[in-house]
Amino acid sequence: MSFSQEVDPNVAPGAPPHRPRVPGRACSWRDPIRCRRGARPGGGGAGICVGTTPSSTGLRDDKLTPLSSSRLGTYGEGGSPGLLGGTPGEAVRHCSAPEDPIFRLSSLYPYLFPGIIKSRDMSRKRHRLVPETTGLKRRRKEGPVESDPLRGELGSARAAVSELMQLFPRGLFEDALPPIALRSQVYSLVPDRTVADRQLKELQEQGEIRIVQLGFDLDAHGIIFTEDYRTRVLKACDGRPYAGAVQKFLASVLPACGDLSFQQEQMTQTFGFRDSEITHLVNAGVLTVRDAGSWWLAVPGAGRFIKYFVKGRQAVLGMVRKAKYRELLLSELLGRRAPAVVRLGLTYHVHDLIGAQLVDCISTTSGTLLRLPET
Repeated sequence: MSFSQEVDPNVAPGAPPHRPRVPGRACSWRDPIRCRRGARPGGGGAGICVGTTPSSTGLRDDKLTPLSSSRLGTYGEGGSPGLLGGTPGEAVRHCSAPEDPIFRLSSLYPYLFPGIIKSRDMSRKRHRLVPETTGLKRRRKEGPVESDPLRGELGSARAAVSELMQLFPRGLFEDALPPIALRSQVYSLVPDRTVADRQLKELQEQGEIRIVQLGFDLDAHGIIFTEDYRTRVLKACDGRPYAGAVQKFLASVLPACGDLSFQQEQMTQTFGFRDSEITHLVNAGVLTVRDAGSWWLAVPGAGRFIKYFVKGRQAVLGMVRKAKYRELLLSELLGRRAPAVVRLGLTYHVHDLIGAQLVDCISTTSGTLLRLPET
């Protein structure tokens, strides 16, 4: 029993079997080209063979146009085979490519050079990642600067003094001391020092406030409301041997003279005090010796306050000094637990550090930054 294979006379020997296209399928220049490129030896040229639509369907794609006669391949009598595909006696149809070589090359890239497209996609991904790692830093969104509780920048020295008096811990001294604010603390709320000094001078001349020398520094001036000073001094001297001299001083000297210090001639000739009465005033703590024949105005019992203030100032400065880069956000400093030696409160001391310029204030988007000045 022998098997014989029918040979199609219209197909060239050795040619691959022809698979007709599915009728009705459009052949667009954007569709993938999946067949071979080139022509058989002896053909009329080279092209990209995509096959033809069977003649029985009568369908024709507008984008399929016959090539010129030099590129037509037919199977005629005695003719050599041309391009692969097609039917006998019918022109092989090709996808028409645009005449622009750049456009034609870009349209064929995805199918002829797939590796280039992948690398291009990867380059896009790398381009998106570069700005986040090694490229330019993205700009931070501008937002409102957080307000700090100590940087109100009040315009009135009178209002600043009142606010600072509320921070004074009266219970620590059992209400024996009048509330005391420092001149440096006023500067933290009234940045213009000239305006602050002028307004404090006016309040002093009006008799509303008294300014005393605290003693631990030449610029350490305490501010006290006159009524609070009179009340606390009378309470401290009640029933004491020097109570008469203190009452005389409060009634005659305090309203008439608002100076920081008093001279002996002024006390004896102007206000009529004897040397013994001046000695009683010193024992009562109303006056402290400045030098021979001169006295500072003082607050009875202020020694304990000065001790707490000096230790607390050094402790708060140490908190900033121990921070990284010797700087600390104001909000972070106020949120920390105060050391045991800070008896007057962190807020009270921070006002002093800012006004005395012991720290530099830098405004940032996160708030005020406290930094120790370079030495």
